[in-house]
Amino acid sequence: MEEFFQQLTNGLAVGGIYALIALGYTMVYGVLKLINFAHGDLFTIGAFLGLTLLTSLGLTDSVGPVAGLLVLAVMVVVLVGVVGYLLERIAYRPLRTSPRLSAVVSALGASIFFQNAIMLIWGARPLVYPHGLLPNITVDIFGVELPLIRIIMFAISVLLMCGLYYLTHKTRIGTAIRAAAIDQGAAKLMGIDVNRVISLVFMIGPALGGAAGVMVGLYYGQINFTMGWLYGLKAFTAAILGGIGNIPGAMLGGLLLGVVESLGAAYISIAWKDAISFLVLILILIVRPTGLLGERVADKV
Repeated sequence: MEEFFQQLTNGLAVGGIYALIALGYTMVYGVLKLINFAHGDLFTIGAFLGLTLLTSLGLTDSVGPVAGLLVLAVMVVVLVGVVGYLLERIAYRPLRTSPRLSAVVSALGASIFFQNAIMLIWGARPLVYPHGLLPNITVDIFGVELPLIRIIMFAISVLLMCGLYYLTHKTRIGTAIRAAAIDQGAAKLMGIDVNRVISLVFMIGPALGGAAGVMVGLYYGQINFTMGWLYGLKAFTAAILGGIGNIPGAMLGGLLLGVVESLGAAYISIAWKDAISFLVLILILIVRPTGLLGERVADKV
């Protein structure tokens, strides 16, 4: 039973990362009906920017470990959000009225560009986050010793997801985002600046991905320039699993995918954990093609 809870909590921590990245996919798809294939690479940029800022500015030494990591997270979130904004203005907005295939090709090109830019700037070898940034402390919960960093990661992921849910469902900005996702033409008639909404979506999604990149670096300690492909694919799977375009669905899909991966690696084989994840996705799509929380929407005529 202890092993089960260890794997469950590990799955929730990793699933929180998948969920944060998946939110970027689902928000862009909800507004533009476009898959941002460069999103995984924005997550990678967040991880590398976090390492660079951490080592060059010495934040943890000057203001303390906790405050330093908080400042680091804020800086990475802002910088990656700016990169996401520039990506939308340069790669997607000029193709807004073009056939959808043009935007897909542009997204793939942006992904290749980002991946090679990361390799040229930081090198092709894996880089390592400094050790000892977070204390190696375990917490006893119902007789099970759990690493504190695992609990912190899950708590931060849930906090960010709850914050995004509040933003999209309880604020005027969120109302504008949901209106643009339903009907951009009607949203424009109601006085909503759709271009500004789309730019905001391209800032929020990558910002969450950048935060997830820092968390991966702190949790696993090692990052590489190709990590965005695998994490992006897993997050895309989580978004489809929960219902693409549905924010709560992306949250649920990410957490569920992380738990399935962790339990599959523990009780079946670690070599099969990726195959198990995609098998679950296939089964869900067969039983419920719209995803767990997705809804069937009638086509407009």
